Amino acid sequence: MTTLPALTPLTADQLREVDIPAPWAFGLKDQVRFGELDVLAHVNNASYLAWFENVRIHYFREYGVNDYAGSLPRIVLRTVGLEFLAEVKLHDVYVVTARTVSFRTTSWAMEYGVWTEAGLTTKGTAVLVNLNAQGQKEPLPDRWKDAFQKRDGALPA
Repeated sequence: MTTLPALTPLTADQLREVDIPAPWAFGLKDQVRFGELDVLAHVNNASYLAWFENVRIHYFREYGVNDYAGSLPRIVLRTVGLEFLAEVKLHDVYVVTARTVSFRTTSWAMEYGVWTEAGLTTKGTAVLVNLNAQGQKEPLPDRWKDAFQKRDGALPA
């Protein structure tokens, strides 16, 4: 993992080089910082949510969902979940991955993974909703659905 660029969107080919399997096609490499630890000296639960948000913002920019330059759409996080499989500790190098697994008319479901040299350490899930300027649900544009399907293999729910 040390050969991958940090905090730069990683391709599917780069993920395969460090044994992250298909269908994962998007990720970011980083390293655990001291401020991300809890009193037991492993990564605090809240840090994972921040990591997932960070990769999600990069994912949205790369997939053409939102460039975060102040324009619409308004995307809100409806639900989020975490499953811890193994500890991640200070200075561990990790890759956080993101993918869309399914979509509906106005929302989509994403999965996340945190990978270290030891393999998959953490799984995450989220449901996101697309809103218009008035805060009402807005249908997903076809270009988003196309990107979710072509890049991640997402299916209509």
